[in-house]
Amino acid sequence: MSKNQEYAEKHAEYAMDQMRRYGIPASVTLAQGILESSNGQSQLARNENNHFGIKATQSWIAGGGKYGLYTDDKPNEKFCSYGSVGSSYEHHSQFFKENQRYAGCFKLSPDDYGGWAKGLEKAGYATGGKYASSLISIIEKNDLQNYDQMVMAEMKAKGQTFGMEQNPRTINSNIVDTIGSNKKESGSYVAVDGNYSFPVKRNEFLLVTSPFGMRKDPLDSSKQQMHKGIDIQTKRDDVLATENHGKVVAVNQNAHTAAGKSVTLEYQRENGDKCQINYLHLSSIDVKIGDEVNAGQKIGISGNTGTRTTGEHLHFGVKQITANGVSRDIDPAAYLAEIGQIGNIQLQTLLNGTDLLAKYKEAAPGKTPQIDTTLSSEDWMKKLLSSEDSGVSMSSGDPIMELITTLFTSLMALAVQIDNKSEEEKMQVATDSAINKQVDLSTLMPSLKECRLSIQENGKALLHMNDEKNEYIHELGTAEMNRLQGILGNSGLSDADKQQRIAGMVNNALLTKQTSRNYEQNSSQQEIQNLQIR
Repeated sequence: MSKNQEYAEKHAEYAMDQMRRYGIPASVTLAQGILESSNGQSQLARNENNHFGIKATQSWIAGGGKYGLYTDDKPNEKFCSYGSVGSSYEHHSQFFKENQRYAGCFKLSPDDYGGWAKGLEKAGYATGGKYASSLISIIEKNDLQNYDQMVMAEMKAKGQTFGMEQNPRTINSNIVDTIGSNKKESGSYVAVDGNYSFPVKRNEFLLVTSPFGMRKDPLDSSKQQMHKGIDIQTKRDDVLATENHGKVVAVNQNAHTAAGKSVTLEYQRENGDKCQINYLHLSSIDVKIGDEVNAGQKIGISGNTGTRTTGEHLHFGVKQITANGVSRDIDPAAYLAEIGQIGNIQLQTLLNGTDLLAKYKEAAPGKTPQIDTTLSSEDWMKKLLSSEDSGVSMSSGDPIMELITTLFTSLMALAVQIDNKSEEEKMQVATDSAINKQVDLSTLMPSLKECRLSIQENGKALLHMNDEKNEYIHELGTAEMNRLQGILGNSGLSDADKQQRIAGMVNNALLTKQTSRNYEQNSSQQEIQNLQIR
């Protein structure tokens, strides 16, 4: 018996279980395991039970997922560590199911191993060529398709249908929760007892784009203004009441005022004080004056209304009114830290990588609150791009999105390094780049009027170039991205050398686009002349 057949026989039950639950051919899963774990003998497979090379994302780690450090594209990269091989197989299936890139594969029959192999290659699962033919060869040489037929016959005989609900995990049932425990359950934004809630539902952190305090006026950078709240990044999110027994004391439905559509809630304190919460720039409002609301209750939807806003966000403000009527605006981070601590809400509120709540949290006996200063601007951008606020599907382990994310962040890091920006400025650039999903490469390409790289929601990486005459858009192929990342990841090159080589690649892309446009224009002119001659 060959090593491939030994591996398949040993792990067939895992793959067949996944086929019942997700409709992924067992033969394909086994072939991928054989190929990517070297028949279970790779270091990742032996030490971490990781048979598919899935990397640990920020959300995996934040959810308590274990990981090991290994050298892949870079030294000390983090790879998921599983309690069992079965959990590795389950996570692999979840990765495919949750990633829209592979949605087309799930339209195929569960026993169409050829279609699945070709679909995975077309979707960019592997950056190298001939991935589909390699999988099909392994399947057919080892008769792995027989496992597919066994599952199909079994399902037909029992009258069962494919799906997770119909087919709960039947093997190693004691580890069913291993994967689930590594995911933040929705509801981390609300207290366990339901008495408190953060204003927007998030599983990892609230992203703040502008804090409380003095700042440059976003509509006139020559002026300073007092910002009486915090701006939270949103995208048509439900905005939520933060405590029980809140009273709606003000509603503004006029979208053309400075604050746009807005709601004010008021909470009565035992000492006679009042706490007012302001939600500004909403797109719609679900409450009216006099309504009583409770923690987590929807009061409206975030938006971009008002004459003093430059993009969608939630302005969240907090006002404290004493029993004798004296009022003052307080830092909303202090308020969120307070209700978060009372309600045990374990959710950070991050501005450029720093948790704004940390300085307000009471220290545990013998300990002081710590602010995480370990993130580099590159790490911070990766964290943002994998978050709920990115607007881009950065699914765990997707090799193409991993490549795009790494390329995106590395280019940003090089650009700010060459531009000699301070650490604070680097973090702000990383935030802006992640939110806008584009990196300004003008520093690397001073010969161009404009040069930037953008990530589209469909996962495509586009290079935008302007030579002062025309603007050109070039979609980066996998080979180009690999070459760029090879340059950026080469520790033997200086920043100047990297800039020179990147400039060469960009100029080649620009020249190709210019030549193509000139050819089209000449062809068009020739057609006009021919028509005139006729």
